[in-house]
Amino acid sequence: MFFILSQLLSFLVMPLTLVIICFLAGMLYLKKKWGKKLLMLGIILLLLFTNKWLSNTVMNAWEPPYKSFETLPDFEMGIVLTGVTNLDKTAYDRTFFNKGADRATHAVQLYKMGKINKILITGGQGFDPVNSNTEAELLADFMEMAGVPARDILIENKAKNTYQNAIFSKEKLLESGFDLNSTYLLITSAFHIKRAKGCFDKAGLATETFPVDYYSSDSKVNFQSLLQPTPEGLLLWHKLFKEWIGIIAYKMMGYL
Repeated sequence: MFFILSQLLSFLVMPLTLVIICFLAGMLYLKKKWGKKLLMLGIILLLLFTNKWLSNTVMNAWEPPYKSFETLPDFEMGIVLTGVTNLDKTAYDRTFFNKGADRATHAVQLYKMGKINKILITGGQGFDPVNSNTEAELLADFMEMAGVPARDILIENKAKNTYQNAIFSKEKLLESGFDLNSTYLLITSAFHIKRAKGCFDKAGLATETFPVDYYSSDSKVNFQSLLQPTPEGLLLWHKLFKEWIGIIAYKMMGYL
């Protein structure tokens, strides 16, 4: 129920939804003064949300800086959060990635550099799965093909959200004989670091974060970024709004 309600809330306050509501309400009450104001508000919001420079600036401020491989200490375990595979496309001989494949590829890189000795992948099927694959198993298949031995990969394939990632990861580590007083490396997308870290802290599992999968880019000020509306700008705001709503919902539920 919580998942459904949070998804509904996310839909209602997403940037594009707000723009559409302004346009529809404005056209419905066009003959009234405030109807025209709603139309104008919709246009202004659309221009703001599609401004790549503005959205990139906010995303840059939200995402933490990346961490150098060389300065990173060694860890017994890296914990990889899923949410990066395409489960709407059914295949059993390969892994289809959405954006966010850095979570898997950087984990493999960390393993091969000796920065982490083992990898725990946490994530099941999420909401309304199309096929029987779980994300953790798909990422494990990819990592094995990339050269990580199966003996060094732990799979937790029940979690459906970040809160469950933390709870079930702790259970998996405990049943596998790992020291829960140790510090583990938490690998997830940069925009998602704050919520993920908060959930693992709440679960009582000490982690150091390793942000990957950046949505922001180095800031560029030019005619195109300042004045040309782009769908990329709207996408960045969508990711930010969804994450902010997730944090609010998690705090209300006591997950953070």
